[in-house]
Amino acid sequence: MPVRRFRKERPGAPLRGFKLAYPMVSADGTRGGFSGVTLGRASVYGVVATAECAQGAQHRSPSRWCDCGFYCVHQLAEALDLACDPDYRDTALLEVAASGRFMRYERGLRYARQRVTAVWAGQCWCGRPGRFLAETGAGLPGWRRLRVVCAACTGQRTGLTLTGFAALLDGPPVRAGTPTPAGTPTPAGTAPASEPDLAGVDREALVPVLSAEVALLQARLDEVQRQLARLTGSD
Repeated sequence: MPVRRFRKERPGAPLRGFKLAYPMVSADGTRGGFSGVTLGRASVYGVVATAECAQGAQHRSPSRWCDCGFYCVHQLAEALDLACDPDYRDTALLEVAASGRFMRYERGLRYARQRVTAVWAGQCWCGRPGRFLAETGAGLPGWRRLRVVCAACTGQRTGLTLTGFAALLDGPPVRAGTPTPAGTPTPAGTAPASEPDLAGVDREALVPVLSAEVALLQARLDEVQRQLARLTGSD
């Protein structure tokens, strides 16, 4: 009986997908990244990353004989459904462009390379859109795990603004809340994500946090200006 062969897919552009991940910040506070929610919990990746076997094997990832590789789902609605699981309560939602070696499964892709194209920080545990990323107390060697909190729930904890975390990622902006699937109406009375709710906020506690973010952004701007001056030969 002849063996039926299927044509190998060769997409002309990266494939779009959605996934959940934990926001992470390096111990020295100079880099941002993400860690996976299942097999990828033991490692941290940046905006652009290549998958490696989580078991430490030397084969190309993903392999048909292993469950390694990056994972994503095709539909935004499926990623939002997964975010309802209590185990994934502290995750952010990422939109990714998947490329390289890949395999399809029932909900999405398992693939070799990705670029994060959009980040949504999700909601605070109280239900308000998140404004800051605070430490959870969990992490990995050299990395601290973060979770989103609203302005009212920040309290005395230190944390990063979403803009500050985006600067550490050196990639796409980090938005508050979650995206709305196409065709889903926005609930009446929902406040725009760009309008922070500062009711009940300890403003004195927020001042040092925001001051640190301003200093970080200014330092990055100064570095860009130095590099530009070096390249153009100007003083």
